[in-house]
Order: sequence, then C-alpha cells, then structure tokens
Amino acid sequence: MSTDSQTIRVLIVDDHAVVRQGLRTFLELQDDPAALAIEVVGEAADGAQAVDLARQLQPDVVLLDLVMPVMGGIEAAPRILEVSLRSRIIILTSFGEEDKLLPAIRAGAQGYLLKDIPPNELVQAVRAAYLGKVQLHPDIARTLMAAVVARELLPAAPAPMAGRAAAPPDDLTVRELEVLRLIAAGLNNRQIADRLVISEKTVKTHVGSILGKLHVEDRTQAAVYALRHGLASDNG
Repeated sequence: MSTDSQTIRVLIVDDHAVVRQGLRTFLELQDDPAALAIEVVGEAADGAQAVDLARQLQPDVVLLDLVMPVMGGIEAAPRILEVSLRSRIIILTSFGEEDKLLPAIRAGAQGYLLKDIPPNELVQAVRAAYLGKVQLHPDIARTLMAAVVARELLPAAPAPMAGRAAAPPDDLTVRELEVLRLIAAGLNNRQIADRLVISEKTVKTHVGSILGKLHVEDRTQAAVYALRHGLASDNG
C-alpha cells in the first residue's frame, strides 16, 4: 500500500469485527492507478476507542457506525474532529431515521451512508469525502429534505465544524445567506423569487454562486451546509 501524501488514510469504527474486517479487506483491495490509494490505518470497536485512535493516527476519513457500546457515533463525531482537525467523518450505519440523521449532520458528519451501499460506491464516497464533498445515500437525502421542509430542525451544534467548512458564512453575501436559508426551507427558485421579490434568473445566479462558494454540488448539499452551521432555522 502506498504511503505517499496522496494515500487516503482511513479509520474504521464499528462494534462488529466481521464488518470491520470486511471493510478493511475491500478498501485495501482498491488498486485503481487513476484514483487515490486507500489505506486502512486503524480499527476501533466503539466511539471512545475511535477518539483515541483518531488522536494518534490523524486519519483522513473515518467510517463511523452510529450505535455502539461505550460511546456511539453521534457522541464520538465531534470529539474525533476536536482531536483530528483534518478528518472527514462518514457515518456508515443501518439506521436512516431522521432522529439519527439530523444529530449526525449537526455533529459534523461529512456524509451519511447506509450499510446496503454497493462496495464500489462506498469507495467512491471515501474518495469524494476526502476531497471535501458531502456524501449522502439517496434515501438519506430525501429524508433530510423532508425534514427541512417540515422545519423539524435541531438546535445548532455548540461548535459546528469550526475551521472545516469549504467556505465560512462570512464569504456569502447577505442576499446569498437569505437564498441559502430558503433553499434549506425547501423552496424552489420560483418560490424564492416570490419571497424575496426578485427575478427567478437572479435567484439562479445566487444559487450558482452559493454552490460555488461552498464547494457543494447541489441544493441538498447546500441544505446540509445550512444545517451544520445553524442557518437553516432562520428561513423567514
């Protein structure tokens, strides 16, 4: 396994040894010469072990289960990010319910995937998360958008991803922040235009600027950004 700076160093956290071994085996078999190499640098059986290993190993990506003994993934995620500032966390779980999804996003998860994900898509998700892209299972994306439309949002996390976002809120203009909040509230471009009394073309321009500044690919990922930075609750 390559050890150069282009290797993605992964920490696997799951309370089932067979799951950890399966993930390790598959990830380390990836040998696409055109893609970043992946190296599993450690395994943990619970969140407390994960925090300790993250401090020691400084992994690039952490595959983190949610429901584990001693310390679960939601509690562990912000602690991992405190001791390993550059780590990206992907929740990998069997649970897609809203009451776990929203706290996980608030806790700083870069992605939220279900364990039924095809192995090749998991590899793609690890590489994409390493590059700073939000990774959401399609069902999870639908659940997230349903939640923000219903305005069933949790209070902002005490320290949401400090220093880790692609662009801090200050990089957005006042108008772009207004548009972002309305995106997170589930409004489409026409509805945003009506709400702000501007043209739909202007809204499209603002949306494009927001996606570019936040380095996200679509409206769902922009909504995730709003959630993680305590912006979505102020949706007018």
